[in-house]
Amino acid sequence: MKTNIRALRKERKLSQEELAEAVGTTRQTITSIEVGKYTASLPLAYKIARFFGLTIEEVFDFSEID
Repeated sequence: MKTNIRALRKERKLSQEELAEAVGTTRQTITSIEVGKYTASLPLAYKIARFFGLTIEEVFDFSEID
């Protein structure tokens, strides 16, 4: 699944570690989500979106899901 997390993180000059700490996960999880190897759980997706002040749909691209 594609996300805007990397761009949002760069805009705010945040490291993966800083974002991970803010949303209660690991840097490895953030890395895996950014490169599309892992799909965030709904609670984690919600935390990430809320952190950026956006909706889940603004952060995650659901267009490829059937």
